Amino acid sequence: MSLGTQVLYEFDSFRLNPADHSLLCAGKPVPLTPKSFDILLTLIERNGQLVTKDELKRKIWPDSFVAEANLTVNISALRKALGDTPEHQQYIETVPKLGYRFTARVTTQSKSLASPARNGSRATEVAHPSNEPGAARSLTPTSETGRKRVPLLLVSAIVVAGLAVALLAYWLPRRTPAGTRAVSQPRRLAILPFRNLKQDAGSDFLGYSLADAVITRLGNVHTLRVRPSYAVEKYRDQVVEISKVASDLDVDTLLTGNFIRDGDDLRITCQLIDVQTRNLLWKGAFDLRYQKLLTVQDQVAEQIIQGLELNLSSSEAARLKSDEPANPLAYEYYLRGVDLYARSDFPMAIQMLEKSSTIDPNYALTWAYLGRSYTAGGSFDLQGRDYYHRAQAAFDRALSLRPAQIDTRVYLANFLTDTGRVEQAVPLLRESLRTNSNHAELHWELGYAYRFAGMFKESVEECELARQLDPGVKINSSALNAYLYLGEYDRFLQSLPKNVELPFHLFYRGFGEYYQKDYLRAASDFDRAYELNPELLQAQVGKALSFAIGHQASQGLAIMRAAENKIRARGVGDSEAIYKIAQAYAVLGDQDSALRILQHSIDNGFFPYPYFNTDPLLDTLRHEHQFNLLMESARRRHEAFQKSFF
Repeated sequence: MSLGTQVLYEFDSFRLNPADHSLLCAGKPVPLTPKSFDILLTLIERNGQLVTKDELKRKIWPDSFVAEANLTVNISALRKALGDTPEHQQYIETVPKLGYRFTARVTTQSKSLASPARNGSRATEVAHPSNEPGAARSLTPTSETGRKRVPLLLVSAIVVAGLAVALLAYWLPRRTPAGTRAVSQPRRLAILPFRNLKQDAGSDFLGYSLADAVITRLGNVHTLRVRPSYAVEKYRDQVVEISKVASDLDVDTLLTGNFIRDGDDLRITCQLIDVQTRNLLWKGAFDLRYQKLLTVQDQVAEQIIQGLELNLSSSEAARLKSDEPANPLAYEYYLRGVDLYARSDFPMAIQMLEKSSTIDPNYALTWAYLGRSYTAGGSFDLQGRDYYHRAQAAFDRALSLRPAQIDTRVYLANFLTDTGRVEQAVPLLRESLRTNSNHAELHWELGYAYRFAGMFKESVEECELARQLDPGVKINSSALNAYLYLGEYDRFLQSLPKNVELPFHLFYRGFGEYYQKDYLRAASDFDRAYELNPELLQAQVGKALSFAIGHQASQGLAIMRAAENKIRARGVGDSEAIYKIAQAYAVLGDQDSALRILQHSIDNGFFPYPYFNTDPLLDTLRHEHQFNLLMESARRRHEAFQKSFF
């Protein structure tokens, strides 16, 4: 008995097999993207009839919004694979403003899916050309003498079950929306800073800031894991080796680009590379007037979406809609501010962003970056409460303009945690993760908030997940301190970046070594961090501990008292960093100061009660009555947090 047929299509020297999604030309495979194949199959199935653009978009991208340009790109790729040219459209005819039709003569062959057969039985191909008569032949299975006959019903059942599995294996991937497939294995994309091809320091800011603008725009696409700007910043002004960069960033796709500015003229060239296949997915150039700079991020983002054949939901498409400042000068100041922030020049970044917001007060990202810059200046530059007030106002303005913008939510959550409001940060982050579950920085900030509240295992889980999604997440500005607080000092040191000479990392390497009682190495790393940046609070703590190792307590105490005075006078936040001053005071033998700063840290939102109970650096305080009162205060807030969120 026959169980069905498998349809094959032939035209000229081509043979198309829908079952295995293959196209052969003279017996050799023709590479096609899945979407191009589906378009070709649809056109062939319509047998020379017009297929409108809207019909194709609905069929090929079901339940998704897709720009018409995406269809055009796929048609172009399909024509190239078939050997068509714009002048000689042998296979696919464009019907202006309407759609396309397949014009070549197609023959159809139907291959029988034979009934169950024993050893030696076989099925023959049944040919049904669409334009020529054909005949069908079939073979009836026969039994062999001496062999035990298998009941026909059982054999049929087995074959039917096998056929069902085969059909499911074929049809399910084809019927599953592409967006669903992409979620399980999303593209991992890095957009490298564009290289300035002209020795023009006044335009250098464009290289990093334009890449950041495209990264920010694509952050709305759930089927992409886009490496954040801080992960690619180190590749400024470099000629890169594609395979090495891709390995370092753990990505399968790279966008590289160059630019050159000549007065009011700007030329930008880009190429999108599939690292694994070394295929060039897209290459393009933009020639524009400098005043049109703000359109670049949209054009590049659109080409990336087309080149990767991404399906956008209607909500994603809406979020990708233009959100540029109305004034080109405002956008330039914004880009300059982004570049300066990445260089840790927070005062100048604030100046540029303030100018941008004055010229155009309705661009949400300017306010988001301004809030971020105020936060950094308030903590790292010890500007304190005035900057925190400005940061809050900037974040409020950004959210009023675009409430769902992820960048604003990430920066705001970090600000809330640093300024003692971790109970507000956690709901904000969890809500954002419900619709952005693969956003590495959201997971990291949630882990950061958890450790302030003493939920260390949960903190490790979130931060390790963030590192799985993006190995470079917050690599230059944060450390996985939850390992330290759990007493897992080896794992803490392993989590720090290797061969990095940044003062922040040198301090934490020394801090881990100090906990391991490797005091000579700790002192060396502490001293090096302080030498590189004596204004960094963590470096000052490290230098004080180095003095303690060298039995020079008075010098260490002098550094800590100067830092404390500045923190109190200016209302500096970051209570986790301030806690380290309490630790240094305790190690240096000033119990009163240690208890005073410990209370300040707890009151301002750092209350990891389990860590306080086990931290050996606080051992000299445990006999103090005030210490027990402080521990009770931390315990109550820790348990209240645990009850509210776990």
